[in-house]
Amino acid sequence: MMQTALIALAAYCLGSVSFAILVSRLMGLPDPRSYGSKNPGATNVLRTGNRVAAALTLIGDAGKGAFAVGLTVLYTGESAIAGFDAPIAGALAFLGHLYPVFHGFKGGKGVATAAGVLLALNPWLGLATLATFGIMVAFFRMISLASIIAATFSVFYALFLFGEAPIVPTVAAIALLLVWRHRENMARILRGAEPRLGEKKK
Repeated sequence: MMQTALIALAAYCLGSVSFAILVSRLMGLPDPRSYGSKNPGATNVLRTGNRVAAALTLIGDAGKGAFAVGLTVLYTGESAIAGFDAPIAGALAFLGHLYPVFHGFKGGKGVATAAGVLLALNPWLGLATLATFGIMVAFFRMISLASIIAATFSVFYALFLFGEAPIVPTVAAIALLLVWRHRENMARILRGAEPRLGEKKK
């Protein structure tokens, strides 16, 4: 129990590192919480026009989720999908991104971090979810809607691939939190006010 608690705490602290804020500071860009959607994530950083900063943010946010899972697997020797500690580490890294202790518990929406966690837990699960995201982006041209749909499908993929394995509750919890964080986007989608790629907010 103590080991699991320490892993959860370490994963949460790792998830609390906001690469959008860190990269912006290092590259002399405005705080991502001060413009656009005010969301500290790669999509908002891209609004500065600096693609390198956005790419580094995306890699960092996805990487911390994958690193939390991978490091836990190496430390405990447990399977990522059959053990308990790795799924818990992934969930806590994701929670840290949403509610970071280092940034007043106001974080991003977690799409990149969720992708990193899923890929580390099982590459097939991560790739299937990312493929769904890509298809939805191509079809609807809305990142938010694609994120919501992909998160929902990730639960079905996990159930289909792993059944009763401990990974399934973790994937479901991540999906629910991700959808919750997109609730304002869902309201705009229903009003027809959510911008598509290349458009500005109405």
